[in-house]
Amino acid sequence: MGSSVRELAGATPATRDRYVDLLRVASLGAVVLGHWLMAAVTPDGVGNLLAVVPALQPLTWLLQVMPVFFFVGGFSHALSYRSLLRKRPERPEGSEGSEDSVYSAFLRARLQRLLRPTTVFVLVWGAAALLVQLLGGGGGLTGVTLRMVTQPLWFIGIYLAMVAFTPPLLKLHERYGWGAFAGLAGAAVAVDVLRFAAGVPYVEFLNFAFVWLAVHQLGFLRADGRIRRPALLAGAGLVTAGALVAFGPYPLSMVGMPGEKVSNMAPPTLALLCHGLWLVGAVELLRAPAARLLERPRVWRTVVAANGVAMTAFLWHLTAMFGVYGAMLALDVELPAPASAAWWAQVPLRITLAAALTAGLVAAFRAFERPVSAPLGAARAAGATGAGPLAALGATLCLLGVLGLSMVGFGGLLDGRTALLIAIPVSAPAAVAMTLGGWLLVERAGRGTGVRAGRPAR
Repeated sequence: MGSSVRELAGATPATRDRYVDLLRVASLGAVVLGHWLMAAVTPDGVGNLLAVVPALQPLTWLLQVMPVFFFVGGFSHALSYRSLLRKRPERPEGSEGSEDSVYSAFLRARLQRLLRPTTVFVLVWGAAALLVQLLGGGGGLTGVTLRMVTQPLWFIGIYLAMVAFTPPLLKLHERYGWGAFAGLAGAAVAVDVLRFAAGVPYVEFLNFAFVWLAVHQLGFLRADGRIRRPALLAGAGLVTAGALVAFGPYPLSMVGMPGEKVSNMAPPTLALLCHGLWLVGAVELLRAPAARLLERPRVWRTVVAANGVAMTAFLWHLTAMFGVYGAMLALDVELPAPASAAWWAQVPLRITLAAALTAGLVAAFRAFERPVSAPLGAARAAGATGAGPLAALGATLCLLGVLGLSMVGFGGLLDGRTALLIAIPVSAPAAVAMTLGGWLLVERAGRGTGVRAGRPAR
């Protein structure tokens, strides 16, 4: 591992934007640390520290960094798709199969490092949940774990949608630039007006697309060097988000809170979009000093190593956290009242143990995050005119399956427990089947297209 990291770091081309890699690692790391810190676990259940101590909610304006990850995703997806377009084989002018092949190869290349570790996570936890419930378990902290351990998968689902929509949205960006972003942002504004002013039911769920795709579009703009005034972007986002919270129907917290009537996260709101603008502008202001820091070989090797296991760590970090709490309860270690002096004193120990257990899980499962080259020729027929629709169908099934599983969890697996996904009840077995079936379709469509994806761009 050490030698391969050293080789990868040493082979980094001078043109690579190392800051993007740092932002990816830092944003996922902040989410992991935030989950570990904000979980208020007691023998009776799991709460949120921000609900116990509302005065801490302004911290979410710094620590809610998912917009940064999606912004980085837009940057990487633009580079990756354009690279594949340049590499596509020569075909007769007007050939329909060429763009289909590029799209399916793009989906496979981008989703491989996302869905391979996710699929392993789903299968391992599904088998564990089935065994526990067959043995009559599933109560107490175990039941809470089975319900909550899949919740971070919502992020995977949103990211899947971003990958799938990259080609058409990139074309809009190339034609309209900031106008494409403005169109998505305007749609997000319209949704919130219909939601809060007109009381239109269910319309708010459209902002899962409009808000996050608008942030993703900012990554396209960065890829083309079109974010030239980051201070203005940050200031406008911060002032507007503050005004919306102060005078509008939006809560202060930029993460979801238990029992709240309105959440800025689920579904995302205009306030969260403005928060994303503030964060993107802020990280762009730090770009130059961070770039100088990343020129140091040791720092860059650390970022390379972390990027190689970031998704695996993200998938398993809640498993580690609940494992630590479960061990403490099994050993009769007292769990102090959340936010008490004893609770704060115990924080460093809990986070250290969770980090150590996460590292062990990463060591066990990191191999599934490594990219696998697609063999050429084995299924070249799939790379013809049908490859694009087949890949799109697979990505859609993966999206629905992963989002469904994030909502229903593995609790009540034998009782037929369901959760509503776009007004359709979805069970855990159905969600798993959609995820696996969708991934197989993406793999089938992406193999043998005649387009070599190579090492996925980050």
